[in-house]
Amino acid sequence: MSTGKTKIQIARRQLGLDDDTYRAILKRTVGVESSKDLTPRQVGRVLVELERLGFKPKASTGRAKPKPAAERAKLVGKIEAQLAEAGRPWDYADALAERMYQVERLEWCDGEQLRGIITALALDAKRHGRTL
Repeated sequence: MSTGKTKIQIARRQLGLDDDTYRAILKRTVGVESSKDLTPRQVGRVLVELERLGFKPKASTGRAKPKPAAERAKLVGKIEAQLAEAGRPWDYADALAERMYQVERLEWCDGEQLRGIITALALDAKRHGRTL
């Protein structure tokens, strides 16, 4: 289940929706009867409707700082500085690792992959007019 679909299920429980009511909301909002049939855009529309009905999503606190192997700690430290300068969370670096190397977590990247992420963050800083 994707993150958006998981959030829908959390909202469903928070609002105390029975199965029939939940399916009626899905049908009325996006024309499907099961969350497994939702496209990413439809997930967003359903979440907006559930928030209108009283769902209060909890703010994400992000994730904890990665704990890389000792030989990669210096590279992760550089990434940490770049993220802080850009005002971005660790999740952003994880997303880069996933997109660039199909590696789910930053700390699972090897040295070459970490250097690639550092380069990507440097290009991002340049593109947005931030100093390195």
